[in-house]
Amino acid sequence: MSVRPTMTRFPLNPAEQEACGVPWGMTVAPFAAMDENGIAPVYGSNGELLPRCENCWAYFNTYCQLDQWSWDCSLCGTTNGLSTQSIAQYSLPNSCAENISSFIDLELPQEGSEEMKARPVYVAAVDLSSSEEFLELTKSALLAALEALGPGSLFGLATFSHKIGLYDVQGPIPVVKNVFIHPESLENLTVELEDVMPLFSFLAPVDTCKDLIASALETLKPTTSWERTTAAGQGVDGVLLGGRGFGVAMESLLKYLGSEYGNTYALVRTSNSSPFCFSLWWNAARVFAFLSGPPDYGLGQLDTRRYGEQYASKGEDADRALLPEQTPFYRDLAAVAVQAGVCVDLFAVTNEYTDLASLKFLSIESGGSLFLYSSTDDSTLPQDMYRMLSRPYAFNCVLRVRTSSEFKIDHSYGHFFPDPEYENVQHIICCDSFATYAYDFDFLTEVGFSLHSKERPTLQIAFQYSVVVPPNELSVSSSGTSRRDTYSLQRRLRIRTVQFEAARNINEIYDTVDPEVILSILFHEVNSNFRKVVVAIYTYAFCKLGSDRRDCVCVLSTSAWLSYNQIFGFDLPYRGVILSSLEQGIREARVLLHEWLVNLVAQYNDAFKLVEHGRGSLTTSRVDVAFSQCPQLQSLPRLIFALLRNPLLRFHEEGVHPDYRIYLQCLFSALEPSSLSRAIYPSLVSYESPEKQAFPRHSLSRAALLTSGSPIFFLDAFTMLIVFYSSTADASLPFPPPQDCLLRRSINKLKQERSITPKLIFIRGGKDDATVFENYLIEEQDVEGSGFNSVMGFVSFLDEINQDVLEYINKPNGK
Repeated sequence: MSVRPTMTRFPLNPAEQEACGVPWGMTVAPFAAMDENGIAPVYGSNGELLPRCENCWAYFNTYCQLDQWSWDCSLCGTTNGLSTQSIAQYSLPNSCAENISSFIDLELPQEGSEEMKARPVYVAAVDLSSSEEFLELTKSALLAALEALGPGSLFGLATFSHKIGLYDVQGPIPVVKNVFIHPESLENLTVELEDVMPLFSFLAPVDTCKDLIASALETLKPTTSWERTTAAGQGVDGVLLGGRGFGVAMESLLKYLGSEYGNTYALVRTSNSSPFCFSLWWNAARVFAFLSGPPDYGLGQLDTRRYGEQYASKGEDADRALLPEQTPFYRDLAAVAVQAGVCVDLFAVTNEYTDLASLKFLSIESGGSLFLYSSTDDSTLPQDMYRMLSRPYAFNCVLRVRTSSEFKIDHSYGHFFPDPEYENVQHIICCDSFATYAYDFDFLTEVGFSLHSKERPTLQIAFQYSVVVPPNELSVSSSGTSRRDTYSLQRRLRIRTVQFEAARNINEIYDTVDPEVILSILFHEVNSNFRKVVVAIYTYAFCKLGSDRRDCVCVLSTSAWLSYNQIFGFDLPYRGVILSSLEQGIREARVLLHEWLVNLVAQYNDAFKLVEHGRGSLTTSRVDVAFSQCPQLQSLPRLIFALLRNPLLRFHEEGVHPDYRIYLQCLFSALEPSSLSRAIYPSLVSYESPEKQAFPRHSLSRAALLTSGSPIFFLDAFTMLIVFYSSTADASLPFPPPQDCLLRRSINKLKQERSITPKLIFIRGGKDDATVFENYLIEEQDVEGSGFNSVMGFVSFLDEINQDVLEYINKPNGK
């Protein structure tokens, strides 16, 4: 479990929090095998016996004050009694995991049959309203998936178009049964899928039926144009529908998967009244939905004409119009999936507008992933499927974050479904070691922390999950032997308790910041909760106006700065964040990010006394926009500049496809901070030869290439890996680099560590088209998207920040 805060020394109080200008929060990767320092958890058993605080329900940990008969909670300070069993256990040093480490992973008892075996369920839903190329790619991906699935897995094959097909592969030949979808019916189907084919016939054991499943895949054929025309009729407003009944198919499959075993996939409340006490039955289901275009038939159909209309719109902001969902159908369907314990992964292979803004909720809120491939020719779908299923993952997870009494969780971000009853409890159907979630904090009172108290800011993350365990890793039963010779399911509880220090001043905050985590929190605030896309900007400003010192707040708008008195009519320091919705468009989000950086530069210059104030104005024309006094902040201007140049926040008229924007939003929102930083601002490394590195880091500019004098450059943009040979490279250098060289070994290592399969490209300067490489040299691109119009892109951006900071600080009373 990796925990990374935006700063390791927390702000002392709300005034310090606002005055520093830095987001206060953290990222958590709960299923990561080790913590951020490479330390693994201490494993143990009897997690159900771990003492809990009677007041805040926090778990006992190494930071708690332990007496012979009681213990004091490290989060709220409450004194709790110990049971007789705990007294005896804790009297022996190092007798249990919770006395050894603050990072523990405990086994929980199984509910139900002791012999219950692991039967993870996987269902493929394949779009037949597609092309032969799409189906060939999908078949390859599913064959790769079958190789990656673990023992004991059950697999079901379904298809959808103007009808839903269910395959029974457990007989001598595959059998498919179809049920037709009525295009205008408001009902799901006229017949339940359970009545079409019993679930036990649909779900086949992969161990014994792998070849039969492969044979069934070979029978998949796209529906003919005649079938689609006959089924669809004239559609809506005379527009011919394509017969892709994705919404009905998914709704029916979710109901189908929960029908056989009742609550097999459902969340079950236990008798314990604790806010963390959820138990789940041990089966889990995962649906792979392969889509070749927009749903346009039956329930859940999407009107994609709104994309084309934007080009002819009269002044309407296409960035704003294409970001919101056009129907809540798929968001509501995600809630059904969570209640059924089903995770949906969506694979869209298409270059036409599919409205992923509406579809994304089905995957991300059920704990799944969204993938977009613009072409079948160079798609990495099979590799991504195998990579996704071959790595360990937890399922039926519950994540709970608790804080000490001085502060609280303000917002949480990630691919989860929030608990409808308990605050700061998130349900995650499927979670791998890469999955990362973000939180930002706020103070509960104006007092904040105390520098003189023994109590320190404390966080506790509890992660309850299930895993498939091989026979040799099963715990020995009370009889001394394990009777199970197959893979089984195990319920576990992972707990990480972390303590921090409070900063004595703003300088200490700046000295301990993590710019990668700051970028992650800012990004998540731009994409808040996937429901309402917001950006949160800290806006408190301490302005010195000669002898008249006054606390001011700037309201982030494109027009003016307003003082607190102008807004509220009385002078009090403003605390908190101002949320502005991206319903106002990409342009407003860009303005807010720009203004956040302006505010941070102003706060930093004031904290380090780098600007001198005359009466009502500065006595200098230059501020320190490069954070020269604080190395930890120095990368932030480049990261913000790169985020503004990223397709996520570039303008619609620059040619950014709205579905690609949504795909990046979903991909980036699940990345841990280092990977997100790499995706936003790629790394550029130079090599003297394929076997010898020249310099480990260059800025993303043509000037860096020219001044380095190196013949080979390697660019890592997370989803793309590019090896570029300069036009002046010696002809004797092998191209492409040989497999056994240092450069290739580095590339292979990066590919193995990625959550997705990056695309690898080799380019020879002067011979091959280098556009894809040059597009990443963003520091010579104008931040507003004018391209390579000058060599002053990033430099002019800093000049603009400098000018805005001067104007901001010089405005008397914020006017």
